[in-house]
Amino acid sequence: MAKPLRASAPALGLPTTRPSRTPVIVMFAGPAVLLGLATLILPLVAVIVLAFTDYRLGTPHVDFVGLQNFASLVHDPVLQRSFANTLFYTALVVPASTVLGLGLALLIDARTSLRSLYRTLHFLPVMAATIAIAVVWEFMLHPSFGLVNLLLARVGIAGPNWLEDPRTALLSLALIGIWQATGFNMVLFLTGLTGIPAQYREAAAVDGAASGWTRFWLVTWPLLRPITGFVVVISTIRSFQLFETVYVITGGGPQKSTEVLLFTMFSEAFEFFRTGRGAAIAVLFLLLVGVLTLVKFRFSIDRSAS
Repeated sequence: MAKPLRASAPALGLPTTRPSRTPVIVMFAGPAVLLGLATLILPLVAVIVLAFTDYRLGTPHVDFVGLQNFASLVHDPVLQRSFANTLFYTALVVPASTVLGLGLALLIDARTSLRSLYRTLHFLPVMAATIAIAVVWEFMLHPSFGLVNLLLARVGIAGPNWLEDPRTALLSLALIGIWQATGFNMVLFLTGLTGIPAQYREAAAVDGAASGWTRFWLVTWPLLRPITGFVVVISTIRSFQLFETVYVITGGGPQKSTEVLLFTMFSEAFEFFRTGRGAAIAVLFLLLVGVLTLVKFRFSIDRSAS
């Protein structure tokens, strides 16, 4: 039996090839690419180049010094102190904000009413401007008329000079960081909890997991492990980016007890005008954050795969 004949495209007068979409792609993506190039790529290249020079802000002459800036930073006690302060701050903020965020998310998820209200109240510190939060906490931690010491005095405890004592200054900033990061982590954990079907908990209850604590360890926690790793990495990156609170409240003091990496970079570049050294610190900071970002992407891929 003969097959039916099909009219070819040229015979029907139709174009044989599709029109190119390149002009449309360039028209829509071009402005975004140019904006990203101007605001991200070019400044990044400039910082990397400056890190290998002795450039000082305002001087007309620039000399290439190779790795001299990086070599001098290795034995710089100020950088070592700021890096240690950053690690200490991160070690306090990340675990505490992760545990508190998870606890708040579980409490809100367990309630049947007013969930939106509780989410909004706990997320307000994340939405508020960091500088405004820093100013408010500076008044709250004032040794004479601050709300914290006034409440402690009501129960017979003499409050310390939170922000002027080297023993408590960084701890005070960490408490502010925990308060601000908990709401953000809560929202991330709530996202993970909404993805757990209720049938899993019901099946666990039928199998003998009578208490909510047992169901949490058998069902909820294993399914929340990917999002927990993501929360830890995000919190670590945000902790390493600490700057505004230090700049507004303590200025790195007292006795450099609150000086962190970004504040040291700012001081080198814009207070002492050693732009080359500041750029070198920025490169080291970018490498560190880049490693953490790769870890975050790894958790994102694992979470999407699961």
